[in-house]
Amino acid sequence: MKFDIRYSQDPADAAAYDTAALRSHFLARGVFEPGALRLVYSHADRVIFGGAMPTGTKLSLEGGKELGTGSFLERRELGAINIGSAGRVVVDGIAYELAEGDGIYIGKGIQSVDFESLDAEIPAKFYLMSCPAHRSCPTALIQAANANPRKLGVSESCNVRTIRQYVHPAVCESCQLVMGMTTLERGSVWNTFPPHTHERRMEVYLYFGMAPETRVFHLHGRPDETRHLVVANEEAVISPSWSIHSGVGTGPYTFIWGMAGENQTFDDMDGIAASELR
Repeated sequence: MKFDIRYSQDPADAAAYDTAALRSHFLARGVFEPGALRLVYSHADRVIFGGAMPTGTKLSLEGGKELGTGSFLERRELGAINIGSAGRVVVDGIAYELAEGDGIYIGKGIQSVDFESLDAEIPAKFYLMSCPAHRSCPTALIQAANANPRKLGVSESCNVRTIRQYVHPAVCESCQLVMGMTTLERGSVWNTFPPHTHERRMEVYLYFGMAPETRVFHLHGRPDETRHLVVANEEAVISPSWSIHSGVGTGPYTFIWGMAGENQTFDDMDGIAASELR
């Protein structure tokens, strides 16, 4: 298990990045690789995210030098959502089966976490997000039907969407991790618009469910110094606390969002009017 390390950036420095630099710092490509566990370690709130795509053998989270701990969750918590075929997550020897769209929360102190596909020919795809935790919370299987739905947006703004909260106080207990999935209605292309920031939390978006030719233009940067990232299927964007996060797609897409920081209050955000964007 290896980490792709992403260091923190000052927003004034990031404003001067060209396209290549912006992508190298904030875009994670190739999140899922058959038979591999690929993880990104972001120094923004020390969040770890990535994909586990088990094929013939199980994939295991481990501690080691990168974390300075004996096990991965010695001082962390973890959320996972399966966007592939049916799979299994084995938590300290207890197996939880996750169909497509199901999620799981695993708390601090768990010694072993293994990921398996029920059929190696059509593997599961577990999207993972982890952050430091100061207390332990119980493991919780979160089936898609039990995620907490919130419908937002209006058709006139092309942003009608349903936010499904998975790792959230309305669904299960966690220390500081919050995680969910947003689906857009047919004909809607904008997510999270008008955009917002929240200085108290960072966020990561994973875009998926996209046709090969579809792209999402993800808005990034300070409200008065916006940039954009062109994102393809199953790529993720790191959004530091100082950055807006919003996007518009050229076709249908879905995204998983995850946050870590000072609180778990979903509506704690600083809205930015479109007229303020530069």
